[in-house]
This record gives sequence, structure tokens and C-alpha cells, in this order.
Amino acid sequence: MADILRERERQIYRKGQQQPFQLDCEKQSAAGSVSQRACVFCGSRVVLYPIVDALHIVHGPIGCASYTWDIRGALSSGPELHRLSFSTDMQELDVVRGGEKKLHAALCELIDAHHPKAAFVYATCIVGVIGDDVDAVCKRVSLEKGIPVLSVHSEGFKGTKKDGYRAACDALLNLVGTAPIDDISPLSINILGDFNLAGETWMIRDYYKRMGVQVVSCITGDGRIDDIRRAHGAALNVVQCSGSMTYLAKSMKEKYGIPFIRVSYFGVEDMSKSLYDVARHLKDKEMLARTQAMVREELERVMPVIAEYRKALEGKRAAIYVGGAFKAFSLVSALRLLGMTTVMVGSQTGNSEDYEQLRELCDEGTIIADDSNPLELSSFLEEKDVDVFIGGVKERPIAYKLGIGFCDHNHERKEALAGFEGMLNFAREVYSSVMSPVWQLTPRKRGKSLEVVK
Repeated sequence: MADILRERERQIYRKGQQQPFQLDCEKQSAAGSVSQRACVFCGSRVVLYPIVDALHIVHGPIGCASYTWDIRGALSSGPELHRLSFSTDMQELDVVRGGEKKLHAALCELIDAHHPKAAFVYATCIVGVIGDDVDAVCKRVSLEKGIPVLSVHSEGFKGTKKDGYRAACDALLNLVGTAPIDDISPLSINILGDFNLAGETWMIRDYYKRMGVQVVSCITGDGRIDDIRRAHGAALNVVQCSGSMTYLAKSMKEKYGIPFIRVSYFGVEDMSKSLYDVARHLKDKEMLARTQAMVREELERVMPVIAEYRKALEGKRAAIYVGGAFKAFSLVSALRLLGMTTVMVGSQTGNSEDYEQLRELCDEGTIIADDSNPLELSSFLEEKDVDVFIGGVKERPIAYKLGIGFCDHNHERKEALAGFEGMLNFAREVYSSVMSPVWQLTPRKRGKSLEVVK
């Protein structure tokens, strides 16, 4: 254990206690540390699964297919093919003899049955070990069925969740640029990295519609294959989840000359700035005026309510552990708007630039951690006497076991937290979690073990 902890020393930073700032990141998880990270396969699935009119099939053992649509709350305004989970269910004999014939048969059967616009084939660990030629099978089926059949090289042992993002973007790049773009306005964008959790993409699209912006494609929330194929015609790429989509945005800039900006839709400050940044980039005065009027209207609606929550939450302490560091920036700002202090913040996939920005944003004494594990997170939460922990499905048990309020801000959630309305939902959820009287009954608050009531 001591060796593992020594390996982790340079991935944990306490602001104000170490100079100069240096935080190791983008490295493999320490063996045996039970990292909160997910695998390459997971990263590719969370990016591609919200494409609702495509077939998604896992080439591997049935266990990998347990990672289905319901783990990500990505909603559809139409087709729901993405909600079905398909697998080639490889057995021992398939491992010995190879699974290419089985994959070909499964693809043909599913395409005939469901008539998708495209198909994504996810290669898992065992496929990488035995060496199935997934690319060749996909190319053959594509010619036979007349639709794009795309291989996603997402063998879990190849790296981390972040490598899965890149595998997904490589698959998407094979779609972009394959459809006409004659009807696309010069005042147009692609929304990259919003996955329509609890319908958030619909809210964001409505903001842009009110501004007068044409949304060519959403990659990938409520995504459509035909829209992605003509995404190269947009005037601007707007990147919400930088960890998953910056690679795609850079590739499209290099290949098609499309500029991109990074935005965040969480919190009123970042939401407002994101809308203004798009209007200013497109250089349309009427659009900028409409944006100003819309933002003013939304702020007048939500700020009085937020002020009421702030009265109760002033001075409370929060900890954050999320997948991408860019999301953490907005959460720190949103919590500050509620009068709360962020005392610990970490991510699974942040890079050195992200952590430098977090250091500048956070208060003195804040713990900043990369690729943390349950033991570390538990010790940080206890040390900082946290009132609410914001994270994902793997962090929830940690909070509840310690008697700490929890707020789900990951891709499993069912409540919209983006946009102006989302900030109200976030404030309400944090308030309900922090102010619940149940925490006064926990050993942490009472300072002793609970006695059995006779």
C-alpha cells in the first residue's frame, strides 16, 4: 500500500501548500488502487450511444453489454434504437476459432431487422487479444447492406476512458463529410459534447434557435446519422465536453477549416458566456441583441430564486469528483454563486492545462486530485468536513457511507442541470441534499456511534 501511495503523491495537490504547482496527470492508474476511472470501452460507449438511429453492437462477451443505454440518461425525440443492447456473446469456442463469422451474421440479422442509418461495432478486450479483423467485417457488411458500418477500437486494456473518447471520435470522423451541405446557413453551429441527459440538448438548441442560430448537428445528444454526415458544413463547432470532443473539433478544423470554441452550459455565468461567445464569433449584430435580451429575461427569472437558496447554503462546503475537468470549472463557479466553498475537486480525465485553470479558480487549501480512488476520496471528505459531494454513480456510496449529502452530476442522472432552468434544478437539489435533517442523525455529526433506539 505504501508503494501505491507514493506513486500517487504527485497526482494530489493542496493549493497554498506546494510550490511550484505541478500535478501529474494523463497517466495509467496505479495497479491495485481501484481507480474511479472507467475503461476505453466505457469511454467510447458514452460518446456514441446517444446517436439514436444507429445500431450499436458489442463484439465480445455478454458481460460488456451490461453497459447499456440506461447507464446514460440520453433521451431521444424520435428513434430509440440506441436503447437496445446487442452483443455477439462470444464463448470459449469463439475465442479459439475467432468471432468474425459470428459478428458478420449478427450484423446482417440486426440490420435487416431494425433498418438503422448506420452501425457501430465495439471491439472489446477479448477481441483485441485474439485478433479478429473487425475492420474487414465492417467493410464487408457495409458493402452488402449499403449503410456505414463503423468499427470502434475500444479494447478496454488499451488505456483509460479518455482513450475511448478518441476511438469514438475516429469512428465519427468516418461519417463527417459524406453528405451535401447546400442548405446550411453561414450562421450555423455543431453542438459537440452534449449528450442530451434529461433533455438538456433540447434546452440548448432552443436557446440557439431564439438567437437565430442554425444547429446543423448535435454530436452526440439525440444525434442523427444524416446530420453528423453533413456536420462539415457548419460555420462553428461549439465544444461542451472538452475531454471527449476536443480531438474531433481539432480534426474537423484541420480537415474542413471549421473553427471551434469551448463552452460550458452549467451555471448561469458560464451559460450566458457560452451564448455570447457564439453570437460574437458569428459577428451578427442582430443576433447579439437577441442574445442579450434572452439572457436578461432568463436571469430576471432565475436569480431571485437562487438568492433564496443562497441564504441557507452560505458557507457550506462541497467536494467535486467528475469525469472531465471542464465540468468541474462550472461546478466551482455555480457553487460559489450559491455561497458555497469548494474544498476538494478532482477528475478522471483532466490534463495539465485543466488543472492549472482549476488551481487558479479554487480557494486556498483546496485539494485537487487526478484519477482518485475510494480510499483517498473518503479521507478527503472526512478531513474537509464536507456538506455535499458532487459526483457520479461510483461516488454515491462513498458519500452515503460517510453520512454526507450527494448530488449526481454525471451521465446517469435523470434531471436536467444545464442551462438557466438547470441551474435552478441544481440549486434545489444541492439545497435539499445539504439541508436534509437526516444528516444530523449520522455518527459524523453526532460525534459518536448511533445507539440503538429501544
